[in-house]
Amino acid sequence: MSTLRDLAEEHTQLRPADIDHLHRIAGDWQLLSDLSFADLLLWVPVDGEGTFLCVAQVRPTTAPTAYLDDQVGRIVGGPEVAHLEVAHRQGRIWREGDPVWYGDVPARHEAIPVRLRTADGEAAEVIAVVGRDTNLSTARTPSQLELNYLTTADDLAQMVADGTFPPPRHPGETTSAPRVGDGLVRLDANGTITYASPNAQSAYRRLGYASHLVGEDLAKLHRRLAGDPLEGTDAANAVLAALRGDAPPRREIDARGATMLTRALPLMPAGVPIGALVLVRDITEVRRRDRALITKDATIREIHHRVKNNLQTVAALLRLQARRVSMPEARVALEESVRRVASIALVHETLSMSSDEAVEFDGIVDRVASAATEVAATEVTVGMRRQGSFGVLPAEIATSLVMILNELLLNAVEHGFPPAGEESIPGPAGPAPPEVVVSAHRLRKQLHVSVADNGRGLPEQFDAERGGNLGLQIVRALVTGELRGTIELRNGAAGGTEALLVVPLARTPTDRLTP
Repeated sequence: MSTLRDLAEEHTQLRPADIDHLHRIAGDWQLLSDLSFADLLLWVPVDGEGTFLCVAQVRPTTAPTAYLDDQVGRIVGGPEVAHLEVAHRQGRIWREGDPVWYGDVPARHEAIPVRLRTADGEAAEVIAVVGRDTNLSTARTPSQLELNYLTTADDLAQMVADGTFPPPRHPGETTSAPRVGDGLVRLDANGTITYASPNAQSAYRRLGYASHLVGEDLAKLHRRLAGDPLEGTDAANAVLAALRGDAPPRREIDARGATMLTRALPLMPAGVPIGALVLVRDITEVRRRDRALITKDATIREIHHRVKNNLQTVAALLRLQARRVSMPEARVALEESVRRVASIALVHETLSMSSDEAVEFDGIVDRVASAATEVAATEVTVGMRRQGSFGVLPAEIATSLVMILNELLLNAVEHGFPPAGEESIPGPAGPAPPEVVVSAHRLRKQLHVSVADNGRGLPEQFDAERGGNLGLQIVRALVTGELRGTIELRNGAAGGTEALLVVPLARTPTDRLTP
C-alpha cells in the first residue's frame, strides 16, 4: 500500500508544504476521531471535477467503525462525494444530509475542510477534506461524557477548518499521547475545570487530590499537587499557555509516588479562545519500569567493567608468568594467550561504556589491527587498512568475532610475508609494501568479512580444513561453533592469502541453545 505522500504526489498537484500539513493531521487526528466516535478519512481532490482520493484513514477506539474495509487508495466521484465537494469548494463544515448505508451499517456523513495557514498566520485555500463518518448502528441517548467529547470534537473540527489544528509538534515528541481514553479535562476561558472524565479524576486521585475536579483552577491545582515546585510551575505554565492559544510541550507531574503526563491544547474555534483541552495519563508504572531499566543497564555496564578488569588481571598474570618461563615455546604460548585475553577484554571495555548489549565494532577492529602490528613476532613492517563497516554488533557475536580477527591478523602479519631481506611482493610500480586489508559488508542478514594480505600465499599442500597452527584451529572452532558461520582460507587472485568469513546476524533461539 502506498503512503500518504506517495498517493498525493502521484495523483495531485499539492505542494510539499501542503503534504507536510496533511502528515501532521494524520499524525494527530486519533484525538479527533476518538472524541467524535467516528471514522476519519482524509480526501484530496484529484484531476477531474468532483473526484477525490482517500490518502489516510483512522478508526475510533471509542466506538465501532463505519468501515470494515480499508479506504486508503480509493478514488470516488459523483453523488457519493457531494458533501466533500461542498466542503472543498465553499470552505465550510458540511453537516447536512440523511444517513447513508455501507452494507448493513448506517452512517452519518460530515465533511471538514482542511486549510494550511500561511507564513503570516492567515488561512490559505482548502487543500483537502476530512470526512467524519459515524456508525449509527448503536445510536442512543448520549451520556455526559459523550456530550463533552462531541462538543470538544466540534471545536477541534472547526480549528482544522481554520488551519489552527493540529499544533506544531515539539522536538522530541514522537506521539500524541496521552489519548482521550486515558483522561480528559476541559477548561473554560478562565482556566476553570468544566468537565473531567472518570479516568482523569482517577489520575488526579493518584496524585493525592480526592475531591471533584469540576470548578477547580487547574493551573493552581498543578502547583499545589506537584512534589517539585519547579515541576509544578512548569505544569501550571503549560495550562496558562494553552489558554493563551499556544500549544506547550507535554509535562509530567510527580506527587505521592505517582506520575502523571499532561498535554494541554488550546480551543480556539473560529480564532476565538474559549478555553483549553487537557489530556492526562497515569504513567506511574511506566516510569517505575523506566527506573528499573536504568538501574539494570547501569548494573550490566558495571558487570562488563568488572569482567574487563578481571580479564586484564588474568592477562597481567599470564604476562608475568611468561617472563619467568625459560622454555621459548612455553613463553610464546603464554604471550599468545595474553593477546587473546586482551582482545576479549577490549569488547567488554566497549560494552561497559554502552547503554545496551551491542557495540560499534569498527573501532574495536581498528584497535585490534593496530595491536597486531605492534606485538607480532616479525621484523617486517606491515600496514593495516579497513574497508567497509562492521556496524553495530550484538555482544554475543562481537566477543567471538574479535578473537577470530585477532588470530587472523596476527597470523597474516607473522606468517604471510617473507622475512626481511628476501624478495618483496612485485607490484605494477615495483615491490608492493606489505599490507593486510580487513573488509566487511552486510548482505541478506549476513556479515561478510575478508582478511586479505599481499604476502606469499598459503604453502603448498596446505589443508584448509585441518592445517594450521593453534590460532587457526581456534578460528575454525569459533566460526563454526559459536557464530554458526563459515570460513574459507585460500590464495588471493592477485597473490597473498584471503580468509573469507560469512556470519549470520539473525540468531534464532535454536541457534543459541544448540551445543
